[in-house]
Amino acid sequence: MASLRNAVVCVFRRDLKVAMRRITDVLTPVIFFAIVTSLFPLGVGPEPNMLQALAPGVLWVAALLATMLSLNRMFANDYADGTLEQLLLAPHPLSILVLAKVAAHWLLSGLPLVLLSPVLAIQLQLPHEAMTTLVLSLLLGTPVLSLLGAVGAALTLGLRGGGVLVSALVLPLYTPVLIFGAAAVAGAATGLDVEAHLSLLGAFLVLALSFVPWAASAALRVSLD
Repeated sequence: MASLRNAVVCVFRRDLKVAMRRITDVLTPVIFFAIVTSLFPLGVGPEPNMLQALAPGVLWVAALLATMLSLNRMFANDYADGTLEQLLLAPHPLSILVLAKVAAHWLLSGLPLVLLSPVLAIQLQLPHEAMTTLVLSLLLGTPVLSLLGAVGAALTLGLRGGGVLVSALVLPLYTPVLIFGAAAVAGAATGLDVEAHLSLLGAFLVLALSFVPWAASAALRVSLD
C-alpha cells in the first residue's frame, strides 16, 4: 500500500510539474472560459432578465468547452516521451495511476473554472442566491467531465486529428452532465429546489469514479498495442 501510495503521489506531482513548465497550456482553458462568458453579454445585449435566463446555460457550456480544450493533452505528452509505456509496466494497477492523472488534470483545468465562475456570473446578472449552487454544480460536474474525457483521450491516443475525435466521442457523454448542471443553477435562480439535480450530478460522479479508471486503462492498453 505504501508503494502504491508513493506511485500515485509521484504521478500526480509529475503531471503538475510538467504542466507548470507549459503554463500557456494551463491558462488556455481558463482564458477561453473568461472570454466566452465576457463576450456573451455584448452579443445578446445588456438586458438583465435575458442575461439572467441565459446565464446558467452559458456558464455551463463555456465550462464544458473549456474542459474539452485540454483533454487531448492528458496522455499525449506521456505517450510521446515513453512515460506511458513505463506506467503500463509498473507493478501497480494502471486504473489507479490513471485516476491520479485525471485528478491532476481536474486540478489544473477544472478547479480554476470553478473558482472563476462566480466572478463571471456577476456580469451575466446571475442572482446571488444561485452562486452557491453554481459552484456546487461545477464542483460535482467538472470532475465527471475530466473522467469521461480521459476515456476519449485514451481511445484516440496517437491518432492524427485526435483532438477532433475526442470531442466527437465525449460530447454525447457530456450532455447529461450539462443538462442537470445548468438546470440546477437555473432552478436556484428562480427559487426552486435543486437537491435532485445536485444528487444526480453526485451520482454521475460516483459512477464515473467507479468505471472510468478501468475503462481508460483498458483503452490505453489497446492504443499502445
